[in-house]
Amino acid sequence: MQLYVRDALETDVDQLVDLLLGGRVTDTPDDVHHLADHVDAIREIDRTDGSYLLVGELAGRIVAMLQLITFRHLQHRGGRCAEIESMHVTADDRSSGVGSQMIDHAIARAKDLGCYRIQLTSRIERRDAHRFYEAHEFRPSHVGFKRALDLDWTPGRSAGRRPLSVAPTR
Repeated sequence: MQLYVRDALETDVDQLVDLLLGGRVTDTPDDVHHLADHVDAIREIDRTDGSYLLVGELAGRIVAMLQLITFRHLQHRGGRCAEIESMHVTADDRSSGVGSQMIDHAIARAKDLGCYRIQLTSRIERRDAHRFYEAHEFRPSHVGFKRALDLDWTPGRSAGRRPLSVAPTR
């Protein structure tokens, strides 16, 4: 079975939200009633350098997705890193090779973009996903921390349109 991997299109939004909902382990604000917010996100990801929303298709049906984010930092003499976010595979297509093909594609794209490392995070309770990532030579190396921000987030407030909340210091 050969997976066709491509960049997401706005017209994929229904299937992408279904993937998000099928893979969630906690309540999220994602739902089928706010597709315009997801379309806005797809548009912003598409026009952001180094950010890619990839989908995997089988017979015209989207069965997987992941976001690949590449960035430059000061470590490694200013090297480029890649991060995988929001990897989802439909429940029926897990353990079929779809996830492996998505990971392989993300790794190849990161290498093509000059990244020296690729990393990801996975929720603590997703033990099967941890085994999958370790089988693909990802190693646990850090403890991650997250903090929810008290933000009156309004759909459509993309990074390019968000006002500064704190005056710069100097």
